[in-house]
Amino acid sequence: MQPMVSIAVRAARSAGNIIVRALDRVDTLQIIEKKQNDFVTEVDQRAEQEIIKTLRRAYPDHAIIAEESGEQNKRDSEYTWIIDPLDGTTNFLHGFPQFAVSIALRHKNKTQHAVVYNPVNDEMFTASRGEGAQLNERRIRVAKRKSLQGALLATGIPFREDQDLDLYLATLKPMIEGTAGVRRAGSAALDLAYVAAGRFDGFWEFGLNSWDMAAGCLLIEEAGGVLTDFAGDDNYLDSGNVVAGNLKVHAEMMRRLNEIIPTNERR
Repeated sequence: MQPMVSIAVRAARSAGNIIVRALDRVDTLQIIEKKQNDFVTEVDQRAEQEIIKTLRRAYPDHAIIAEESGEQNKRDSEYTWIIDPLDGTTNFLHGFPQFAVSIALRHKNKTQHAVVYNPVNDEMFTASRGEGAQLNERRIRVAKRKSLQGALLATGIPFREDQDLDLYLATLKPMIEGTAGVRRAGSAALDLAYVAAGRFDGFWEFGLNSWDMAAGCLLIEEAGGVLTDFAGDDNYLDSGNVVAGNLKVHAEMMRRLNEIIPTNERR
């Protein structure tokens, strides 16, 4: 395991311990609504602080982009850690065990290392560019499905006022047709990791943040999958719009989506 990945794994486990210990006292937590239906808790903040402390100890000069505390040292380093300390906060608050810690490291604007940790199941997904993707140190690959017939897809449903729910709903019907179903589990980081591990055949979502997806996207790339934005480009981290799967599944998803999404919306 790469030294930088080892540090990220250590940080993710420490954050995961904080999260799991708080599961049985969710009703006592301080909760802030950042936007409508977008919550942050003291657990998110403590987990993020623990991650940053671990990363800073090893790499004090690296930049950080974290969901709760924002950007640090952004202009001073070629290395940037992208952190989501608790992806799936709403699930966590409801006791729904589908959430994760997500940590990615980018060098010169290219993701090089990734960690997604599910602390409930103790599943550690890791990847380094050019070295493949692993789940608990065992190699993983995307599913081999040849079409969307019988495929199991994952997605995220828009829930904020600034998101286009009507456009999303227009894409849902064609994406369901002929598949084994669509799941909306509430953690993009885990959905992407599950595509990398072959548990889902494909994934699409609108309006994600970089910390939701940076680590999961590298996992899919290193597991042999394909990711693009809705225009078929690699601008998904900036646009927040992503389509993922193996080569054939991704191509069919893109065909169906582009029959619905107007050209000027394919960013």
